[in-house]
Amino acid sequence: MHRARRRRQNRKLIRPSAWVSSLLAALALSAIAVPASAQEAVSRAAATIALPTSTATSAAGPALSAGATSTPPKTPAALVGKLPLDSQVRWLSRAARSGMLANMSDAALVSLFKSLDPLALPRYLKDGPNGYPSYEFTMLRRERIHGQWPDQADHMLVRVTRDPLRVYAKWLPDGAHAGQEILYDETARPDEMYGHLGGLLKVIALWTSLNGALARSQSRHSVRDLGTEYITQQFLAEGKKFADAGVMRAEDIEVKTIDGARVVAFTYETPSGQPEFYAKKEVLGLDLRRPYFRTAESFDNDGNIFESIVFQTIVPKTFDDTTFSPVNPAYNF
Repeated sequence: MHRARRRRQNRKLIRPSAWVSSLLAALALSAIAVPASAQEAVSRAAATIALPTSTATSAAGPALSAGATSTPPKTPAALVGKLPLDSQVRWLSRAARSGMLANMSDAALVSLFKSLDPLALPRYLKDGPNGYPSYEFTMLRRERIHGQWPDQADHMLVRVTRDPLRVYAKWLPDGAHAGQEILYDETARPDEMYGHLGGLLKVIALWTSLNGALARSQSRHSVRDLGTEYITQQFLAEGKKFADAGVMRAEDIEVKTIDGARVVAFTYETPSGQPEFYAKKEVLGLDLRRPYFRTAESFDNDGNIFESIVFQTIVPKTFDDTTFSPVNPAYNF
């Protein structure tokens, strides 16, 4: 009873009055609102690449635990390209889980992925799981908003559970928008998130629409898109359009180390670009131990980068209800 009463009192305190709401709305719309054309692009993208809550992902905790390993495959990497498609996919899965991929040289990795059936990578990713049922990660994120590419990346700490979907995110001190915090719980308010802007405005925490001007002021994406699953599912959703456009293989395959993450980077470029596709060119970095992308770079029709994401650390964890509560004393709501 005491906790319930306290929550009701907190909500009364943090629910802004009409004039505060009007002021914030005016500020959001005049200074940080996403242009209508971008909003339309977001709507189209969301309709195409909405992130599913995968039962396969939710059920895969033991198989995807940090210590999960398997015996390395017996077939040498140089011969994998001669195997049937199903065998190639199984080989990739075992090689990744056993650490074999991570231990291969750059040249051997490039040679391996160039030799595979063009459907092997999509199948490997589709079989997943593309994330953890419950996990914490740090990420670096940049997006071009209002035509401006930020000088400094957002450095974020994010905690996520997938069934049900609940998210806590904090912008860390060494990145842009330091001090911001948001909470989302689809079981409580599926169309709203709770948060503050950081700095002096952290004293004003409020509920706001997932698709409102304030929520979209720094990103094309919803809080529901945070996580490794989103990039992978976006790639799979665009796969048929790539095939229809005659793009069966990556234009380039190389090994990169991006902000400490060693990945196999696949460059895909489409003939038509936007708006038919999410981007004219995508550079996607495959994790060497798990079936998801660790990095993503997206370029528009003029060759300008408009989005960059790097997952620095990804750790499976379990959380209690306080992790997604605004009254958690560790948070600044």
